[in-house]
Amino acid sequence: MTSLIASHRGGSLEWPENSPTSFRNTAALPVDQVEFDIHPTADGEIVVIHDPTLDRTTNGTGPVATRTLAELRGLTLNGTAGEHMLTLTELVALFAPTTIALRMEVKYDHEHVPYPGLLERALIVLDAAGMRGRTVVTSFPAATVAQAVATPGLAGAIWLVAPPVQDDIGLDGIAAVAAAIGARAVGLRENRLDASVNRRLRARGLAVGAWAVNDEAAIRKVLGLGVDVFTTDIPTRALALRGG
Repeated sequence: MTSLIASHRGGSLEWPENSPTSFRNTAALPVDQVEFDIHPTADGEIVVIHDPTLDRTTNGTGPVATRTLAELRGLTLNGTAGEHMLTLTELVALFAPTTIALRMEVKYDHEHVPYPGLLERALIVLDAAGMRGRTVVTSFPAATVAQAVATPGLAGAIWLVAPPVQDDIGLDGIAAVAAAIGARAVGLRENRLDASVNRRLRARGLAVGAWAVNDEAAIRKVLGLGVDVFTTDIPTRALALRGG
């Protein structure tokens, strides 16, 4: 099978992550999906940023969710020429005219607690643009994935399995949790995925994806395994390898 390619955080090893530049460049590529992360603001908006805090990727500090949108607009993204983080509404508008599907990771707060109502608020934005059916929801918390599974009209829901979870519960445990929450797809870190793991999870009826696929050897490996989809921070290289 042909593995789908998702530009992770807009291709964060090629352009500043989750930035307008990264998303504009991704929108011009023949990738299958664009991966991004969402957090709420203090005044009920949704912004696209990976971390629950501002310190690593902006010139601000502290939790994202304690700032209003206006306050967040006053910050600049590191590595850019003064760019500001996008709202979910803006990102959706950028990709709506393309054929690229949205791969939206629903994040948790700086204390690793899911944000109440975040997915519901995101759905309002997606529906306003007619994009619910072109959106795959991903998350590490199983409860968030269960909520996405129960949400009608989405293109899919993927449970992202962290390596410590994989170590703790094993492949049988992963399959059991997926079954319990109704998830039909899981995403594993690339370095925790091999032919045996892929085969065993597929035998349990699961679609298998990979994340953190960020060098040529890793890309060749997951393409060889025939994973359903993988996220990569070097989408142009992934496209070249898949095509060649």
